Amino acid sequence: MALSESQAPPDAQHYLVCGTEDCEKNCQFYCNDCHHPMCEQCRDEHQKNKKTKNHELVHYKQRKRRIPVEKCKIHPTKDIELLCEECQIPICSKCTATKEHRGHVFTDLEIVFAEKVSQYQEEIDKIRNYFEPVSQDVKIEIAGDVTEIKKIMEGIRTAMKAETESVKRMVDTVTSDNIKQVDKIEQSLLQTLNRQNQEIDYYINYLNDLIQTYYGYLSPSKIENLTLSLKSNSLKIRPVPETSKLVPPVFTTGQHSKEDVAKLLGRITVPNTKAENRKIKPMETAPSTKKPTGKQRKQDREKSDVKQTLCLSSSVTKVREYTVPGVGNVYHISLGKSGRLWVSDGIGNLVQTDLQGNQLQKIQTSGGSQGYHTVTQDGDLIYTEKNNKVINRVTPDNTITEFINTENWLPISIHSSHINGEILMGMNIDEEAEVARYNKTGTEIQNIQRDNKGQGLYSTPHYITENINGDVCVSDYGKHTVVVEDKSGQHRFSYKGQGSTFSPYGICTDVFGHILVCDDISKTLHLLDKDGRFLSLLLRPQKGVGYPCTVCG
Repeated sequence: MALSESQAPPDAQHYLVCGTEDCEKNCQFYCNDCHHPMCEQCRDEHQKNKKTKNHELVHYKQRKRRIPVEKCKIHPTKDIELLCEECQIPICSKCTATKEHRGHVFTDLEIVFAEKVSQYQEEIDKIRNYFEPVSQDVKIEIAGDVTEIKKIMEGIRTAMKAETESVKRMVDTVTSDNIKQVDKIEQSLLQTLNRQNQEIDYYINYLNDLIQTYYGYLSPSKIENLTLSLKSNSLKIRPVPETSKLVPPVFTTGQHSKEDVAKLLGRITVPNTKAENRKIKPMETAPSTKKPTGKQRKQDREKSDVKQTLCLSSSVTKVREYTVPGVGNVYHISLGKSGRLWVSDGIGNLVQTDLQGNQLQKIQTSGGSQGYHTVTQDGDLIYTEKNNKVINRVTPDNTITEFINTENWLPISIHSSHINGEILMGMNIDEEAEVARYNKTGTEIQNIQRDNKGQGLYSTPHYITENINGDVCVSDYGKHTVVVEDKSGQHRFSYKGQGSTFSPYGICTDVFGHILVCDDISKTLHLLDKDGRFLSLLLRPQKGVGYPCTVCG
C-alpha cells in the first residue's frame, strides 16, 4: 500500500498516491487551500469545480506545509494561527487584542512555518549533498591509505629479509630487532588512521542526528516543537573534522660487512616531514543558509519544478507490495505500459499482472534466473528462448512471433533501451561471451567481447541494462562482477563488491545515473554512482527482505 502524505518524510523518494477517494494514481499536485494531494486528472476536475476553481494548486514539492491544529490555552475556542513578532510566541487571533500583545506586529503562522521549512530543507540538502558525501570520500581515502601503508610495510619486511638471507645466521639478532621496530611503527600509523576513521564516524553520526532534529522541526507534532525551531537562531553545521595523510617510513639498505651487522641490514627511519592535512572539497555548490526573501522564493518557484533537487537517501521505505499469481520466487521484472508488470520466476513461468495483482497472461518459456525479458518503447514484450536460440516478440494483442535468431549463440539476458529503442543482449557460446546491440528491426549493429588489452570481458552476462549516459551495465554471475562499457564499447570499469565474495543478480539504473545491483551473497542492494564508486548498501536483511534478486527502474 502506498504511503500517505503524513507518513512520508518531506523529501523521501517514494510513490505517493492521490488523496481523492478510490483514486490510486501517482500524486503530482497539491491544493494549498484544501491541503489535499491529487493526481493530474483530479487537479483538472478540482479547477473545473465552481467551489474550488479559485484554489491555489501547485506541484506537490511546492506545497504549503500544514501546521498542527491546536487550541489557544487562553481562548480555548480559537485556533493558534499567528506569531507575535515581539514575543516570538504562537497566539490566536483573539490574543492580539489583549494587553500583553497590544501594539505588537503579528504574522501568519503558516507563512513563518513555510519559511522555517525552507531553511531546514536547505540544511538537510547541504548535509546530504556536501557534508555526508565528503565524509564518505574521506573514509574511502583513509581506507586506501591503510592498504598503501600495509603494502609499503610489507615491502620493507621483504627487503629486510632479503638482506638477512645474505649474511645468514650472523645477522639474525639485528634482523629481529628491525622487524620489531617496523611492526611498532606500523601499529602506530594504523592506530592513528583508525582514530581518524573513528572521528569521521562520530561526525557522520552527528550529521544523521542533525537530520533527525531538522526533520522534527519540519513536521512538528506540537506547537512547543515549532516554538523551539522558531527560537533556534543557529543553523550552522560543524565542519568536517580535519585529518592528515601519514608519511610512511623509508627503509634504507645497508652494505654487507661482518664488522658492522647493523649497517649491513640497514635501518628503518621515519621521515621528519610534517603530515599534511587531507584536502576537503570546498562547499561551492552547497545551498546557502541565508534566509530567502519572499521575492527570491517566488523567483525560485518560477524557474522550473524539474530543477528541484532530489536527495539521495540510504533508507528505503516499502511503498507497495504486489502478489503475483503463477510465479514462485521472482527473478526478473519488466515494467509495461499502464503500470502493468511482466514477472518471471526461476523455472520459466512468465506472467503479466496488473496493479491489483490480477493475472492477465502467462507464457511458459525456457528462461530461468536471468533478466531474459524486457518491454520495448512500443510496449511489446520481447524475451529470450534459450532452447531455440531465438528472441520472441509479444504484441499487445498477445500474438507471439519470432523476432531475432541468435544462431549458435545462447541468449541469456536482454534489455530494450529507453534512450533510442535499441536492444542489448547478453550471450555466450562455449567459453566465450559477448554483449550484442541490435537496432529496432533486429539487425545486429555492435558486439562487445573484449577489453582494450584483448581480455574477455564476460563469462555469464545474466542481467543487463543501460544507464542515462549510454553506458552498458552488465551483471556477470560467472565473473562475480558488474562490468560497464560506454556506448562505443570501451571498457569503463568493473565492480567486484565490498567483501571477499560478491554474487550480482538483477541490475538497474535511476534518473541520476546511479547503478543498483542485487547481491545474493550479502542479501543486499549495492548502490553505485555512474562511475562505479560505491555509495551504500540498501535493503539489508533486517529490513525484512530475504534474497533480493531483481530491481526494475
